Amino acid sequence: MQVQAQVQLKNLNTLNLNAIASHYVQINHPDDVIEALNFAEQHNLNALILSGGSNVLLPQQIQALVLHLNIQGINVLAEDENTITVKVGAGQVWHDFVLYSTQQQWFGLQNLALIPGLVGASPVQNIGAYGVEVGEFIDSVQVYDRQLKVFDSISGSDCHFAYRHSIFKDYPNRYIIVSVTFKLLKKADLKLSYGDLKQAVGEEFTAENLQNQVIHIRQSKLPDPKEFPNVGSFFKNPILTEAEFGKIAQHFPNIPHYPQAHSNVKVAAGWLIDQTGW
Repeated sequence: MQVQAQVQLKNLNTLNLNAIASHYVQINHPDDVIEALNFAEQHNLNALILSGGSNVLLPQQIQALVLHLNIQGINVLAEDENTITVKVGAGQVWHDFVLYSTQQQWFGLQNLALIPGLVGASPVQNIGAYGVEVGEFIDSVQVYDRQLKVFDSISGSDCHFAYRHSIFKDYPNRYIIVSVTFKLLKKADLKLSYGDLKQAVGEEFTAENLQNQVIHIRQSKLPDPKEFPNVGSFFKNPILTEAEFGKIAQHFPNIPHYPQAHSNVKVAAGWLIDQTGW
């Protein structure tokens, strides 16, 4: 582990902001986490975790030790007739892992293609798109618990996944995610509930076709941050009561909507924004 001083983070955030970290270290192995935190404590520095840099707004000067997660690896742990369990390093690029899973004929994540960021950040807000949330396929999350000062594994059920939420948001400074273990399907169960997908995929009902269509749709809606710096889609779709939705539907009968638990209804924030003329 090598700590560097006065490091420019412009290329490590998708807004391409100039941000200088007083101290910086790349985390290539889980053990580096302990060493880095010890360094921060010894030098009276706060520790700031940086993943893919797609959901952060960095200040110009960061007086802290920035831990940049770069733990790699995709390892098969177990498989049976229907599922395969795969452990993925927190520093693996999310989109690359989705592409790899499709190449291997592992199913479940195709709807989540082209979401920016790294694998380690995916459980934090339970990333989701086009009718699929990553929490549906997370078996467990391997973490360093800063409170207890031990490595631990948190089961998917104990992550308390909800819409763009997890236990990691409830305790934002407690856990450092070092890897995520997924349980993926070996038989395709493709989700085409969103209209854009169902119409586009048509009869070519394959995982690769679905994945490519998701990529196409996302590219049509959002610019590549490498060409036009941005943080991607960061808003949440509003969830309304049945009564609230009924009032809106009277005026906008074609509003895209999706049934939720407890008779609630989720409406498309993107569609709402479009109606304002943006």
